[in-house]
Amino acid sequence: MLTVLGIIIGVAAVIVTVAIGTGARGSIEASIAGLGSNVIVILPGSLTQNGANVGLGAASTLTLDDGLAIARQVRHVAGVTPLVSLREQVVSQYSNWQTNVVGVSPAWPYVRNWTLSSGSFFNDADVATSAKICVIGTTVRRELFGSNEPIGATITIRNVPFRVIGVLTSRGHTFGTDQDDTIVIPYSAMLERLSTSSNGPNVVSALMISIDSPANIGASIAAVSELLRVRHRIVPPQSDDFSVRDLADVAKVMTTAGQTLQVLLASIATVSLVVGGIGIMNIMLVSVTERTREIGLRMAVGAPAGAILAQFLVEAVVLSVAGGLIGVVVGELASAVAARIGHFPFAISLPTIVVSLLFSAVIGIGFGYYPARKAAHLDPIEALHAE
Repeated sequence: MLTVLGIIIGVAAVIVTVAIGTGARGSIEASIAGLGSNVIVILPGSLTQNGANVGLGAASTLTLDDGLAIARQVRHVAGVTPLVSLREQVVSQYSNWQTNVVGVSPAWPYVRNWTLSSGSFFNDADVATSAKICVIGTTVRRELFGSNEPIGATITIRNVPFRVIGVLTSRGHTFGTDQDDTIVIPYSAMLERLSTSSNGPNVVSALMISIDSPANIGASIAAVSELLRVRHRIVPPQSDDFSVRDLADVAKVMTTAGQTLQVLLASIATVSLVVGGIGIMNIMLVSVTERTREIGLRMAVGAPAGAILAQFLVEAVVLSVAGGLIGVVVGELASAVAARIGHFPFAISLPTIVVSLLFSAVIGIGFGYYPARKAAHLDPIEALHAE
């Protein structure tokens, strides 16, 4: 067991590394997909106050009319929704809870690719009348209503009563944020009934746009940017008073970072395998020394050099493969534990298991060959005289 410990650790490390990398990458991709399908986000530009640039999103440069213009004039736009958000203490007849309240348009479920588990979403007529209705996430449902039925119930936001008409399906966490901890209301109700901003009745926090195909995202970003420059009367060398974010780029960056980390961890695991192979070679060399008289006796009664070579080579391969098998079991168990702790999907990679076992066999052959060759080339007479 001490001999094969290095192989066990190395194989287990490889399997855990691949499992964590695959699971984390799947979680990242699911999180990006959860933000919407082929989505780009338009944010307000930066604002300078007393000589200090307070960063993107501080300026009041995006309006509802900008969103309408984008929906009407830009090709390949499948849906547009404004976003107006605040964080507020919400009260029901059973409990209270602080959560995110977001004002959106009826296109929001399509843009976000988010369905409802019960009830319905609001429509254009509700937006036109600034209806006091809302759709809640599963976290809000649990905290405000427990096991009680939320549909038709009333919650109070800033002393304004809103009737619950639907519950969103659960999305879980994205980049450490609970997506289900949200309340969605018509943007008109947000601007007219809840907002205390002095920026104006049509100013929004962001615009979220869904593009009909990933292939058209680049052209759509250029067209949206050009349209907003015209609407906001921006001419060179003036800087844009808005910022465009492509969620696909975020996904690529996150995936690349995950792959880099996975390669780094796999390299460390490979070093563990090599160290394990060196351990096997050392033990086999000691074994050859201790069994010199046995080797000489076998040669004296007619064993060819190939038989001696095969004997020690097979022993080395058996040791390494046995360590590999134990490492597979340990690696799968450790991967399951890591997946549970990290809250990402647990994926068993059969190719990884096969490659790990083959690599451990190669390690056995590679590091067992020298001791086996040394045993096969011993002089029988000297071997028989060995103490």
